[in-house]
Amino acid sequence: MAAPVLAQPLLLGMMRLLEYPELGEPQALLGFIERCIERGLNGFDHADIYAGGQCEAHFGAALRQAPGLRQRLQIIGKADIVPAGQDRSRWRVKHYDSSSRYLRRAVDDSLARLGVERLDGFLLHRPDPLLQVDEVAETLNGLVASGKVRWVGLSNAGILHCQALAQCVPLRCNQIELSLQAQHWVWDGSLHALQAAGLQVLAWSPMGGGRFGERLCSALDEVAADLGVTPNQVALAWLRQLPGRPVPILGSLRWERIEEALLGAELELERPAWFYLSEAARGHAVA
Repeated sequence: MAAPVLAQPLLLGMMRLLEYPELGEPQALLGFIERCIERGLNGFDHADIYAGGQCEAHFGAALRQAPGLRQRLQIIGKADIVPAGQDRSRWRVKHYDSSSRYLRRAVDDSLARLGVERLDGFLLHRPDPLLQVDEVAETLNGLVASGKVRWVGLSNAGILHCQALAQCVPLRCNQIELSLQAQHWVWDGSLHALQAAGLQVLAWSPMGGGRFGERLCSALDEVAADLGVTPNQVALAWLRQLPGRPVPILGSLRWERIEEALLGAELELERPAWFYLSEAARGHAVA
């Protein structure tokens, strides 16, 4: 089985990068990146649609301040979502495009904005119902062979999507919504299937976007008080205890949030506590 694509406690999501005024200057963002590396975090999750490509461009401007830093980073890119505002057809509709022409151009554009020669990882952002397996497999394998991409994976893909492409492409991960609030992967064997297929799980929105319900928040407070930690650390510990130890993608770039998550990275929950939290989130006990 291949080594995990990310052997660290967190992946940092760049979707809201431009929302942080303190990181608005390239030099300030460079300092943030260097600080992350010092704390053992070198994985940064991008996508071509984040702020219409401006998140990649801003990150690239920071890297240009210290070109040698690139070798210490793992940069993940994603593509195949076409927002309605970028649809040049008469229909102006949001859609997916997994055609070879689109994906190759998307990778080239991301590389240009980031100012790098290669993406460490490249993911299909959403399952495309019009995806042609042979064409996509040839494209992804070609991107790896060209050196523009180190490895490839999927995002938001179901088990059948993974199985169809894995026959033709050495997929390395699946990036999915996974948290106490989004548990459907947990109970139907999907996580075990991904683990058996050798796909590392990267979990986006691990804190449920800050929208945990009242009952769950109360349960998190109880468990946190019992363990002498924070509710956020407990929620991430619940996630990490799942099969394959999913890696949470932290959406917040506030340093105190990152530090809090790192300090709780080794936290383990007893089984009853794990199930207590699961029940609070689901609203019912296990069968």
